[in-house]
Amino acid sequence: MDENIKYYVVKQKALPEVLLKVAEANKLIESSNISVADATEQVGISRSSYYKYKDDIFPFRDNVKGKTITFVLSMNDETGILSLVLKKVADFKANLLTIHQTIPVNGVASLTLSVEILQETLDPSKMIEEIESLHGVRYLKILSSDATL
Repeated sequence: MDENIKYYVVKQKALPEVLLKVAEANKLIESSNISVADATEQVGISRSSYYKYKDDIFPFRDNVKGKTITFVLSMNDETGILSLVLKKVADFKANLLTIHQTIPVNGVASLTLSVEILQETLDPSKMIEEIESLHGVRYLKILSSDATL
C-alpha cells in the first residue's frame, strides 16, 4: 500500500461507532455551543475517546469547497440516465470539469466525472448519495479527491 496516503474517503457504514459518535460530539459542540463533557455524555462516549479522535474525523463536505472530486459510476445502457446524472451535478451547483463515458458492453457503461465543488455547491456528500440512488446507476465509487490533501 502507498505509504504517502494520508486521507481516505470511507462510507459511514464502514466506520466504527466510536468515530461516528466523535463526529456527532463535534457537531454538538459546534452547533449548540456546549462543553466537551456535555457533548460526550449526550452521545455516550468517554472524553478520552473524544480527545483521541476529535481531529481525525469530519464530515466529507467540510473540507471539499474549492476542490475536485473524481468518481466513476457503472450504469445501465438506458436512454436518459446520463442526463439524470448531469442534472444532479447541476442541481447541486457543482462545476463539471471532465466527463468520460465508455461504450456500453453487455448493457452496462462506465462514466467517469471530475466535479469541482464551489462555494455555492450544496452538500457534496448528498449529491453523491443522490446520484448513487438514481434508477439505472449500479454503483458509484470516488476515485480521487484533492480535498484536505
